[in-house]
Amino acid sequence: MITRTVTPSESGKKLHRYLCSLMPNYPLGQIYKMIDQGKVRVNGKRKKQNYEMASGDELTIFVDEETFQRSAGAEKKPKFIGIPANIDVVYEDDELLVVNKPAGLLTHPDRTEQKDTLITRVHAYLYRKDALDSRLFLPASANRLDRNTSGLVLVGKTAGMLHKLNQWVQRREIGKYYVTIVQGRLEGKGEISSSLERDERSNRTRVSTAEEAKESMTRYEALHSASGYTLVEVDLESGRTHQIRSHFQSIGHSLLGDVKYGGRPYEGVNHQLLHAWRITLPDGRTFQAPPPDEFGSILRKLRLTLPHA
Repeated sequence: MITRTVTPSESGKKLHRYLCSLMPNYPLGQIYKMIDQGKVRVNGKRKKQNYEMASGDELTIFVDEETFQRSAGAEKKPKFIGIPANIDVVYEDDELLVVNKPAGLLTHPDRTEQKDTLITRVHAYLYRKDALDSRLFLPASANRLDRNTSGLVLVGKTAGMLHKLNQWVQRREIGKYYVTIVQGRLEGKGEISSSLERDERSNRTRVSTAEEAKESMTRYEALHSASGYTLVEVDLESGRTHQIRSHFQSIGHSLLGDVKYGGRPYEGVNHQLLHAWRITLPDGRTFQAPPPDEFGSILRKLRLTLPHA
């Protein structure tokens, strides 16, 4: 018989998924069978497969120690040695972490960088606070920003909060607002609803009428125009890769510095000046982060003013 107490970060995880994480080498069909046969109990009671685990729940699995060890493998706690823990925390509670990502840092590891990314820094930060309490769950982000895009990233610290965030994202219930500087003069409010097609080989997104292109909607409001540029706030309804950059190029107003999508370098800036500055959640909470220093410096040089900043 195996017993285990559910940790705070594991709360919200479905029973069958919890067991799959706990016993990764055990066949999924056998896990379902164990639950159905009552060989898995929570607080001494039988539960259904989709029962949501709660912090403090006592899990009992009626298998012998040898079978469990063979199916679970060794339990090792990651130490994140050598990974920076410096992150700009905008908000934190027991379930949610909101971080202001700097430009130039990947949100998640990829083939170019595995160690120093925003999410590995988050893990290192939480590890140093002794807030990583399980090998079955690691906090993860619910939204992703391009390497050279700065701004707010939502991180679920518990399985339950991450699931809730992902549901809100899928239902487009989270308000995501960006600020950027585009070439030329724009006035008032507008929207761009062109479908987008992604080319992974060239790492580019383009407006397309192809059948496989995905519907995309970008709303914007011009905040201030000066010096041949316009500061705009963007309300991103859909979240396609490079959506803002591709959409504004398609209407002849590429982002300042965004050389990949037709923008001109300015004062040494050769990447998009794009900042995710405000997020609103369906539960009424709003988070905001001012643009980084480089963005602010360009605003001053162009004599552009960002309201409310």
